[in-house]
Amino acid sequence: MQAWLVTPGGLRAGQRYPLILSIHGGPHSTFGNTFTAANQILAGRGYGILMINPRGTNGYGQAFSDGSVLNWGGGDYQDLMAGLDTVIRHTAWIDSARLGVTGGSYGGFMTNWIITQTPRFKAAVSLYSVSNLISFYGTSLYTDLIEAEFNGLPWDNYPLLWQWSPLAHVAGVRTPTLFLHGEVDHDVPITQAEEMYTALRKQGVPATLVRYPGEGHGFHRPAHNLDSLLRIEAWFDQYLGGGAGASAAGGSAQ
Repeated sequence: MQAWLVTPGGLRAGQRYPLILSIHGGPHSTFGNTFTAANQILAGRGYGILMINPRGTNGYGQAFSDGSVLNWGGGDYQDLMAGLDTVIRHTAWIDSARLGVTGGSYGGFMTNWIITQTPRFKAAVSLYSVSNLISFYGTSLYTDLIEAEFNGLPWDNYPLLWQWSPLAHVAGVRTPTLFLHGEVDHDVPITQAEEMYTALRKQGVPATLVRYPGEGHGFHRPAHNLDSLLRIEAWFDQYLGGGAGASAAGGSAQ
């Protein structure tokens, strides 16, 4: 797998820093050698950013791109965790006790999925995310996406869609999660964030849902872009101790 690691600004030898796993959308999108403002802002706050192209990513051949078909959150989750573990083993400045995860669209789906599968992430930010593949099919304009990725109509195999829905596994989640979503998102309706947010709050998990009026899939108004960046920064600062968040090697900042 190919991956990119953005180092924290002002990196100092002998110090450890929090790391955020950033997951691309799609599922058939791709990370590459491009500038991403949000990553640079977070790096400037003292975070490392890890971007991995797991199974399902395009650009590496059709078989690799098809790796997420019929199992959203299956092989790609394994790849993301394996890649993360590899980078941690080989990077002395990463504080493995202070991991965050974020992503938008399918990356938001994977963020929701990851917090249902492991407690290792201490904070999550889920942007315009999918949580329930069954209700997603009936409310999104992307009905053909589900039909293509899961080989048919949902009512012919509801158990498969529910199996790969983060909402089905939400019991026991403990990761504080920030949900950001546009109110007129027709690709991924805001009800997807509402379902996951409600489930977390019912279990006493720290969670916040921010609704952006007039926004669709992604944020386009400058004020909303700025607001979302500030909220993401503040959320990770609160739970991962970013900002001046370096800790001495062998210990974590509190």
